[in-house]
Amino acid sequence: MERWVVAAKRADFNEIGRKFSIDPVIARLIRNRDVVGDEAVRKYLYGGLKDLTDPGLMKGMKEGAGLLLENIRQGKAIRVIGDYDIDGVMSSYILKRGLDRLGARADVRIPDRLTDGYGLNEHLVRQAYEEGVDMIVTCDNGIAAARQIAEAKERGMIVIVTDHHEIPYEENEKGERRYILPPADAVINPRQPGCPYPFKGLCGAGVAFQFIRYLYREQGIQEEAWSFLEFVAIATVGDVMDLQGENRILVKEGLKRLRHTPNFGLQELAARNNLSLDQIDVYHIGFVLGPCLNASGRLDTAARALKLLLTDSREEAARLAGDLKDLNESRKAMTLQGEQEAIEMVEHSEQIRDRVLVVFLPDCHESLAGIIAGRLKEHFHRPAFVVTRTEEGLKGSGRSIEAYSMYEELCRCREYLTKFGGHPMAAGISLREESLEPFRRKLNTLCTLTEQDLTPKVTIDVPMPISYVRRELLDQMELLKPFGKGNSRPLFAQKHIKVLNPRIFGKNRNVVKMQLMDPEGYLMDGVYFGKGDEFVQFAGEHPEMSVAYYPNIDHYMGRETLQATVVTYQ
Repeated sequence: MERWVVAAKRADFNEIGRKFSIDPVIARLIRNRDVVGDEAVRKYLYGGLKDLTDPGLMKGMKEGAGLLLENIRQGKAIRVIGDYDIDGVMSSYILKRGLDRLGARADVRIPDRLTDGYGLNEHLVRQAYEEGVDMIVTCDNGIAAARQIAEAKERGMIVIVTDHHEIPYEENEKGERRYILPPADAVINPRQPGCPYPFKGLCGAGVAFQFIRYLYREQGIQEEAWSFLEFVAIATVGDVMDLQGENRILVKEGLKRLRHTPNFGLQELAARNNLSLDQIDVYHIGFVLGPCLNASGRLDTAARALKLLLTDSREEAARLAGDLKDLNESRKAMTLQGEQEAIEMVEHSEQIRDRVLVVFLPDCHESLAGIIAGRLKEHFHRPAFVVTRTEEGLKGSGRSIEAYSMYEELCRCREYLTKFGGHPMAAGISLREESLEPFRRKLNTLCTLTEQDLTPKVTIDVPMPISYVRRELLDQMELLKPFGKGNSRPLFAQKHIKVLNPRIFGKNRNVVKMQLMDPEGYLMDGVYFGKGDEFVQFAGEHPEMSVAYYPNIDHYMGRETLQATVVTYQ
C-alpha cells in the first residue's frame, strides 16, 4: 500500500499568478519545486542561454585555459581521458571536438570498465608518457586521482582536471573535514572549496562544456560553443542529474538542438530505435538513446559509443548505431534474467524479512549489478545491493530509498569491505566472499528503517478536480518542462472517481482506456499504463476510488482530446 502525501509548501499563489500571468495552480507547482523569489521564478519559466553563468567564475578555469592554449600554440600532444559511462563519453566528445576546432593535437582514451576500472589509473598515465603525451586533460573523473596525477607530474606532464564529483576529504575526531585536491596544474570543478561558481550541480559534460565555452571566448568564437548543447543535454539526463537551475536550461536548449542535430551518430541511433528526432524528449534520452550509449561501456568498450559520435561517415554511423542497439538488447535480456533471479532468491529465502537486501548473483556481469539493484529497490521498496563474483573478489552495487543514507551505513560496516564509495542513494562495494554473510547481517542489525520508511510515498502536488483541467492550463504546464529528476511531472489527485467502460489493450494487457466521472457527473477520458487486469478488478470492486493523475492531450487521427493519465490509485 502506498502513502499519499500532499505537498504543503506555502506562498501567495494568486499574487505569483498575477505577477507572471499564470494560473495559481501553476504558481503552486513552481513553489513545490522549491523555486522561490521573482528572479528564480522568471528564470524557471523563461530562462535561456543568456542566464547561464559566466564560465570564467569557475575556479581554475583561467589557469587551465592559459596552459591549454599555450600547449596548442606549441603544437604539443594533448590526451583527453574520460570515463566509460554516458557522461564520460559526452564529456570526451565535447573536449575532443572542441580542441580540434582550436587546432590542438589531441586524442582521447576512455578506460575499460573491467581492465582499467574507473577514471585515471597508473597504466593510462604510463601509456600516455610512453606515447609522448605532454598534457592530460581529464573529464568526468580525476578529482580523486591524487596518486595517479602525482605520477604524471613526476614524468613531466601537465595535468588539467575537469570533473563534477564530490571532493575527497579526511575527517578528524571533531568532525572537521580536510579536503584533498589532486596535485594537478589546474582543477576545474565547481564543487571544490572556494569556487565562486554558484551552480554546483553540473554533470561532467556540463563542466567540459563551460571549459570549451571559455576557451572559445578567449579565441573570439564563443557562439560556436552552442553546437555542443545536445551532448550536454544527453549527459545531464543520462547521468540522472537534477533538472534544476542551469541543468534545466542546458537540457531545454539542448533538446531543441537535438531535434535538428547535424551529428550522424545521433541521427542514426535515433533511426535504429525508430525514433523521430523532432519528437525526442527527456524520456527518450533516459530510456532509449541513453541505455544504448551506456551499453558499450557495460558490455564492450565505451570507445565504440565515442566513435559513433565522432564519425563523419553516415554508413559507419549506421553500422555502429546498429551495434550499440544490439548490445543494448543483450544488456536488457541479461538484466531481466538477473532481476527475475534476484527477486526469486529474496522471495524464497529468509531475506524476505531483511530491511536491506544483499543478493549474491555470482555469474551476473558486474556492470549490470547497479541496474538490477535498482530494480530490486523498486520491486521491494527497500535498499538493495547486488553482489557479483569477479577475478579480484566480490564486487557489488547498491541503490537506496529516500530514508536510508547508503554511504553512511557502509561506513559503519567498513570492516567487511576492502573498498567502497558512493553517496546517500547509490554505492559501490568490494569485499571477500567470506565477508558477504556477516556484512548482510550487520547492515540489517544496524538498520533503523521503520514500516513507514518502507512504504512507498506518493507526493501529490495539488488535490485538483478533473473538471479544472483546461487547454490553457496544459499550455502553461509546457513552461515547466523538461520534466525529470528534481523537476518531476506535476501530479494531481481527486477522490470519489468512478471508472466507466474500462477496456484493456496491449499484448501484455498493460494499457487500460476508460472514462473517469467525478461526483458532479463531469466526464473525462482516462488511460492507465500498468497491470491492466489488476486495475480493472480494483475498479470493479470499488465503485468510487481515488486517482493520482496528470493531464495531457491525446492525439488520435487528427483529433485532440483532454485526457487524464492515471499514475496510481487507491
